[in-house]
Amino acid sequence: MALPVLPTINNARLGARLGARLLALTLMASTSTDALAQDERELLNSSYDIARELFAEINPEFAIWWQQEHDEEITISQSHGGSSAQARAILQGMRADVVTFNQVTDVQVLADAGLVAEDWQEALANNASPYYSTTAFLVREGNPEGIESWADLARDDIEIVFPNPKTSGNGRYTYLAAWGFAEDQFDGDEQKVRDFMRDFLSNVVVFDTGGRGATTSFIERGMGDVLISFESEVNNIRGEYGSDDYEVVVPPVSILAEFPVAVVGPNAERNGNADLAQSYLEFLYTEDTQRLLAGFNYRVHHPDVIAEFADRFPETELLQVEEVFGSWDNAMETHFGSGGLLDQLQRR
Repeated sequence: MALPVLPTINNARLGARLGARLLALTLMASTSTDALAQDERELLNSSYDIARELFAEINPEFAIWWQQEHDEEITISQSHGGSSAQARAILQGMRADVVTFNQVTDVQVLADAGLVAEDWQEALANNASPYYSTTAFLVREGNPEGIESWADLARDDIEIVFPNPKTSGNGRYTYLAAWGFAEDQFDGDEQKVRDFMRDFLSNVVVFDTGGRGATTSFIERGMGDVLISFESEVNNIRGEYGSDDYEVVVPPVSILAEFPVAVVGPNAERNGNADLAQSYLEFLYTEDTQRLLAGFNYRVHHPDVIAEFADRFPETELLQVEEVFGSWDNAMETHFGSGGLLDQLQRR
């Protein structure tokens, strides 16, 4: 019996069909992945210059919490720079959902523009400042220049590094802390205060635009005898670059540095992130996050965490900007506006 004749298989044609089918499946999978990626919400947090490492720790924790609570995967992105520069970027169109700044005025300028609620400081506890700090000094091993207080920084043998008060909230706090010390030291004698500030500012060897740049100048470029920054930052720098190579000095009088946060309402609404943005900021007040913040050497408000980290934060008298300068608006206009006291004191 004759065997049936089988059709001839064209290997080239079969290969082409299989290739086309695989390509189609790949495109379908890619399209599905893209669709899922497009559906995944992304929150943008605009923050100050030296907060990169802090939020690199906080953001994954919040993403995990959100997924557990809402069964939704999210992405959190960061934008960092000088606090005032970040505010200007938002005014110019950057679509940040939330701000986590280091100065009240940089949030207020957004409120004045209608991008943040007028009553933003009442929206969250502690004037919408989930954590705070003060200004401290980082000196080199052994503190060779014997720097202990603001008074030492006006000596003619001292070189100082801190960020530009025109562009950095960090730098403004430093300037205002020095001024507040001088007012107290000289019983409000304006001429003596100005003389002190003129000497203090003349010792600055570089005005970087932000806190991270100032750190680079002091640590990597070896400039200056002392870096002035937030207490949190100088402690973190010492931990990163070597506790045997640097020392932290918290002066007996310094300034209260609040770290205000707010939802950028129109952006969050437009991005479909209003609920996500509000929860993100509330998450900063939770006990676990407060503990994480304290681990980064920020002072916090949660009573249990305060007790747990009490030995990390030396007592110091914290001056309040509103008490010394009347208001932030007055401080900004009088000291940092064009032709203001900062400009006058820097004239040779």
